Amino acid sequence: QVQLVESGGGLAQPGGSLRLSCAASGRTVSSLNMGWFRRPPGKEREFVAASRWSTGSTSYADSVKGRFTISRDYAKNTVYLQMNSLKPEDTADYYCAAGRSVFYNAERGYDYWGQGTQVIVSS
Repeated sequence: QVQLVESGGGLAQPGGSLRLSCAASGRTVSSLNMGWFRRPPGKEREFVAASRWSTGSTSYADSVKGRFTISRDYAKNTVYLQMNSLKPEDTADYYCAAGRSVFYNAERGYDYWGQGTQVIVSS
């Protein structure tokens, strides 16, 4: 069993930055695909970014490519999502996920989910 706890959400201005953290317990993140998803207000949850355990490769949604970066700290067993150049359309509840499936850029590839952290981008 893997437990995931997100933190770091809050209010940011357009053009600003936030860093989300996802602390994992129960299993080391080095053996897991780790993903970030988000659910904008009134919309379905969508893929944001993922990091594959076997190759170290990363994947990003087109809407965040070049602005968001997913990274891991193995010593802290934590995954981060650095979000720069934030836009109002980035407003959403952000979820961390963990799994081992090859479908690491889709919800079906993940077995464990955090409770979510809210990000609001507004002036």
